[in-house]
Amino acid sequence: MKADLQFEFLVDADSSTITVRREFAARRQLVWDCYTKSDLLDQWFAPPPLATRTKAMAFRAGGAWHYVMTAPDGEEFWGLTQYLTVDPIDGYTAVDGFADASGAMNTALPIAGWDVSFLDAGDRTVVRTVVSYESAEDIEKVIAMGMEEGVATTLERLDALLATMGN
Repeated sequence: MKADLQFEFLVDADSSTITVRREFAARRQLVWDCYTKSDLLDQWFAPPPLATRTKAMAFRAGGAWHYVMTAPDGEEFWGLTQYLTVDPIDGYTAVDGFADASGAMNTALPIAGWDVSFLDAGDRTVVRTVVSYESAEDIEKVIAMGMEEGVATTLERLDALLATMGN
């Protein structure tokens, strides 16, 4: 991450939320596209050394993104994001969780609500994601799974992709 780009990872156990605020050195439309188009998501949406591949995506209210993150040894981690609302280039809401290859959500692991906002900040874009869980225990589980480091390194991958795309 460029040293002058803001990154916040704020845990609020009382409200069972994690707020991630991240600044990018790119126009809002470009950042929006990277979050909402599968060919771009596949290039950055995984902490290293994992790689992401989209199985299916319909970015619209009522649609979903079904994807897999694959480790170098071939181990797979499936995910499903179900889009609830979409407000083009301003934000979206979704439900996100681990899934299986058929797209069935794994209810044994924490499922999160996402409220993602894209804001202009001069020649930069700020993405604010409020991730809501059912309980403080669910937050403890995802923190123990390495969520903070995973989010930070994944967003650094987005920085690298944006740098190759221009503004």
